Amino acid sequence: MTLYRFLSGPDDSSFCHKVSLALSSGWELHGSPTYAFDAASGMMRCGQAVTKVVEGRDYDPAMKLGEQ
Repeated sequence: MTLYRFLSGPDDSSFCHKVSLALSSGWELHGSPTYAFDAASGMMRCGQAVTKVVEGRDYDPAMKLGEQ
């Protein structure tokens, strides 16, 4: 089964660390990163989709994707 997550965060090193942690946990980049202005916070925000193939599991909406 392939799992999908969309990581997002402010345009700072915390976002880069979030993506790096996902990559070091076996997630792979999926598509191009996004970059947009968040009018509510007045800041730029980044986003990146990641996927991970896990064997022997059935999808459960209650699963915590970050722990896979």
